[in-house]
Order: sequence, then C-alpha cells, then structure tokens
Amino acid sequence: VIPRPTSFLFHFLSKLKSMENGIFSTGLGANHGFHFPPRPSKNASSVGDLSLIGLSSVQEPLIKQKHTPENYSVLAAIPPFLFPALGTFLFGYEIGATSCATISIKSPTLSGISWYNLSSVDVGIITSGSLRKGLITAAFLYLIGAIVTAVAPVFPVLIIGRVVYGIGVGLTMHAAPMYIAETAPSQIRGRMISLKEFSTVFGMVGGYGIGSLWVTVVSGWRYMYATVIPIPVIMAIGMFWLPASPRWLLLRSLQGKGDAESLQDEAIKSLRRLRGSVVVDSAAEQVDEILAELSSVGEDKETTIGELFQGKCLKALTIAGGLVLFQQITGQPSVLYYAPSILQTAGFSAATDATRISILLGLLKLVMTGVAIVVIDKLGRRPLLLGGVSGMVISLFLLGSYYIFYNNVPAVAVAALLLYVGCYQLSFGPISWLMMSEIFPLKLRGRGISIAVLVNFGTNALVTFAFSPMKELLGAGVLFCGFGAICVLSLFFIYFIVPETKGLTLEEIEAKCL
Repeated sequence: VIPRPTSFLFHFLSKLKSMENGIFSTGLGANHGFHFPPRPSKNASSVGDLSLIGLSSVQEPLIKQKHTPENYSVLAAIPPFLFPALGTFLFGYEIGATSCATISIKSPTLSGISWYNLSSVDVGIITSGSLRKGLITAAFLYLIGAIVTAVAPVFPVLIIGRVVYGIGVGLTMHAAPMYIAETAPSQIRGRMISLKEFSTVFGMVGGYGIGSLWVTVVSGWRYMYATVIPIPVIMAIGMFWLPASPRWLLLRSLQGKGDAESLQDEAIKSLRRLRGSVVVDSAAEQVDEILAELSSVGEDKETTIGELFQGKCLKALTIAGGLVLFQQITGQPSVLYYAPSILQTAGFSAATDATRISILLGLLKLVMTGVAIVVIDKLGRRPLLLGGVSGMVISLFLLGSYYIFYNNVPAVAVAALLLYVGCYQLSFGPISWLMMSEIFPLKLRGRGISIAVLVNFGTNALVTFAFSPMKELLGAGVLFCGFGAICVLSLFFIYFIVPETKGLTLEEIEAKCL
C-alpha cells in the first residue's frame, strides 16, 4: 500500500500559508524583522534550568540582523518532506505489521513454518530489529530487509532481514528530521517535522490494516513484509532527485571543505528548488543572511567529537537525549508492539479481534497527531509535553491496576490503552523528534542527532527485548506501574530542563536556548 498524502499536504500547506501571510505581514515572527528581547525569568529557557545538572545557563546575545521574509511555494515545499517521510512511513509500517506478524508467526496452523514454537526471547529479537545520501542508503536497506524477511526459509535468515531493515530505520530517523528541519521554511518547520510523525503513524495504521488482512492466512506474516517492497524504490528515486540542504552546503563553505564560491552557488540553486519560483530573485540574499548567522554563532570553526560534551552542545545533548530516552523507557515500544497481545489477555481472544482493535489504536494516534500538528506552534512544545505526559502517567497506572485488581473488566485495559496512545501522540510522539532536530548547533547537528537516535533505538530495542521476559517475571501489573513511575520522573525532567523553542529560527535557538 503506497501512501498518497500529496493532496492532503497541498490543502494543509495552502491553508497554512494563507494564514501565515496574514500573520507575518504585520511584522510579527522570527524572520520578519522582529527582534526577540531577553525574556524575563518566566521564559522557557529559564524555566528549563540547566544549572540544576551542572550546566552553565549563560546565554549568548541573540542574532540582531533583520531577516528577509522567507517566501515559499506550496508545491515546492512538499517533495522535501514527502520523500524523507516515506522512510518514516516504512518505520511505522514495520511497527504495525510486526505487532500482527508476531501472532501469525507463532501459530502452528497459520505460520506456514516448522520453527513456529518461538520463545519470548525469540519474539523480542524479531521485534527489536527494527542527509540525503543517508536517506538513499536507508531506502536500499529497507528494500533488502523487506525482501529477505519475506522469503526467509529459517529463523536466522529472518533475523538478518530484520537487522538490515532496522539499520535502515536508524538511518532514516537520523536523517529525515534533520533534512526536513534544514530545508523547511522556518514558519512551518514545527508543523512539517510533526507531519513526519504523522507519516510514521500513517504507516502504523497501514501495517495494522495489512496485518489484519493476512493474520488468518497461512504464511501471512511473509505477505505483511512483502507488501511494502515498492515504497523504498520510490523513496530512493525521490531522494536522488532532491537537492542537498542549503545550510549543509554553506557550512561546508564556511569550514573550507570545498570551493566556497561553488558551494554558495549550489546553495542558491538548492534554495530556489526548495522554495520555488517565488524566491528566484531573493535566494542569493537569503543565502547571505544564513551565512552571516552561521558565522555569528561560530559555525565557521572546525569541531571535534569532544565538543559534543562541552558547553552548548552538552546542553543540547542533554535535552535531546533525555527526551528520546524517556520516550522509550516510559513503555512506548511495549504498548505499540504488544498491543494485540495485551488486548488478547484483556478478553479479545481471536487474533483478528486484537489486530482490528490495534487498527483503531492506530487511527486514534493519527487523529491525535493531527491535533498536535495544529496546535504545536500555537501552544508551544512545553505545554504539550507536560500535559500529554501527565495523561500517560494516569494511563500507565490504570493499565497496571487492571492487571492487578480489575482483570475481569476488559474495558479498563482498553480505556487505559486509548488514553496512553492519545497522550503520547500529543507529547513524546512528535515533540521528541522535533526538539532533537532543531536543538543542536548546525556544525554538530549530524553527530548530535546520531547519538540521540542511538539512545532512542538502543533503549527501544532493550525495552522491546526485555518486555516479555520481565512480564513473565514480574507480572504485567507491576511492569506497567513501573513504567508509570518512570513517566513521573520524565515530568520533572521536562519541567526543569526542556526549553521552549516555539517561534525561533534554528540560528536563534542556538543563540537563545543554548
């Protein structure tokens, strides 16, 4: 099933641009001559008090230059989001399809294999397998991983396919938010990166839907993984066609990694392609502004890996790494990967019943992600994080209570799952990836995001791998209550550490929040 979000995006961005033309024509906004004065102590950067963890809270002066209005064409803004988002769609599809495949592959009658009698550890291994050039590489890994998984004759080959596919996921979740953040117009950067999460959830719904169709068919799990084979081909072609990020080209120019004049000319051409015909005349001026801003925050200096753990880079790593860590260790992989199994224990005994309810969970995620997209640049990052995570705390303790006290009332488990999924998609779901893609200084953004993604997927694999054995050892009730306690800790982290980045350009985030 190939997603076709183009018409939705065109309508969404058309409405968004018409709204922003009215807002920004008044002179408000980060790129329209408005200067952000030092905020009082109540501002987001001071609310997130980094001195509590030994980090300096000294801030650099804000960028003072006036910005040229950042015009853009709606049609030109779609491809730089759409093709990277295909990679996140494949990630989401893998989550949805795997949740159904674990039921199919363990069935003695439906698996179509002789090695169906898998232990909880084996199931954990199956589920844990999961800028431009990186996305192209990811597309090829997706393709190879899907083919190998679909035709695997024995269990070790299946694991190889899952590992290859999982490497593709890792590359995508590193490069996609970074590419979108650096190429999207600043007015809609938050919404575009949140739309990446929408694409992931859309993939989950697709995975649940396709999984429900094949879960009662012999060897259905093979068809679940084979269905998406055409999508990485489209993704690779699209990424070959897209230009490199203008900011990446200009950074190479500043650091002397190539002919400066050629790189700047290439950046101008790239910006014209990314923004469309409306910036043909102003692209050179915008490139000059970006160059000046990059120089003003010290991006022209060579960097070492050690700088990631010093000063502003350490602050960014603490914020991004902490968010993606809590995103995983608050139970998200367990709820998503094992939703059908959880629902089976809640009274929905048939595999088709459980997978169909998983589709409803996916649709809820889709709706709540849409809500987050609409409000994220109005309410800000911190309010959504604090409110959403608070709801997650309630849902996890409610789910734990079901297994301990109310195991004869399946509605409690279903309500808890719905509440968890909805609150997660308002908070950790889109905002962790958004903050990760915009908080790091440009010169170390690639390395910083790499470490954050490593933390994210390392903890994802750990939680997924350990969930079944820990569930057998401790019981589901104690385990979900433990996730709830960790969720409470994440509220303190968000309140004291995470700053607000709403309305700031990437360069202003570096100057103001770090």
